[in-house]
Amino acid sequence: MALNAKQRQFLKAEAHSLNPVVLLGNEGLSQNVIKEIDSSIEHHELIKVKLNAGEGRKEQAQQAADAVGAQLVNVVGRIAILFRQRKQDSRYILPR
Repeated sequence: MALNAKQRQFLKAEAHSLNPVVLLGNEGLSQNVIKEIDSSIEHHELIKVKLNAGEGRKEQAQQAADAVGAQLVNVVGRIAILFRQRKQDSRYILPR
């Protein structure tokens, strides 16, 4: 499911008050980090991930999203916003 501009804007607004729940270290995307992202996104649906200081942060964020089957909403500086909607009992009702 690809997000349109209106949905991205809605999710960015919802994520504004959130704190990062997963921090990527120098090792990047290890299996443990992927498990933690998957667990967090399963519970919260919308999470922030703090990326490491290296180059290619957007690519890191996209790899993290692809690894857990989530959508990359936005990357601002070292913070990435990821979203994966639950099939049932979704917390977020996306605009059309």
